Amino acid sequence: QVQLVESGGGLVQPGGSLRLSCAASGSIFGYVMGWYRQAPGNLRELVARIFSGGSTNYADSAKGRFTISRDNAKNTVYLQMNSLKPEDTAVYFCNLVKGTTNYWGQGTQVTVSS
Repeated sequence: QVQLVESGGGLVQPGGSLRLSCAASGSIFGYVMGWYRQAPGNLRELVARIFSGGSTNYADSAKGRFTISRDNAKNTVYLQMNSLKPEDTAVYFCNLVKGTTNYWGQGTQVTVSS
């Protein structure tokens, strides 16, 4: 069993930045890690994903503004979010894929509003 704990969400003005962190209870080495988000009334959607070798992919909405990274020594994955927009408002979830099992954190709220 893997526990994932997100932090770093909050209220930010449009154009601002936030850095989300996801701490895992065990090693993340070798696993795909991702950030997803879910706004009210919407399905959960992929924001960014990072593979064990460090390669990444992003949703079109995140490209050029968000950066996902990982620190295997700290068992932590990050999401740096810049130039935030009101439409980025959502609960952000950390994800770890281990074999055929998906593990999720409890989520952290990001609200972009003036």
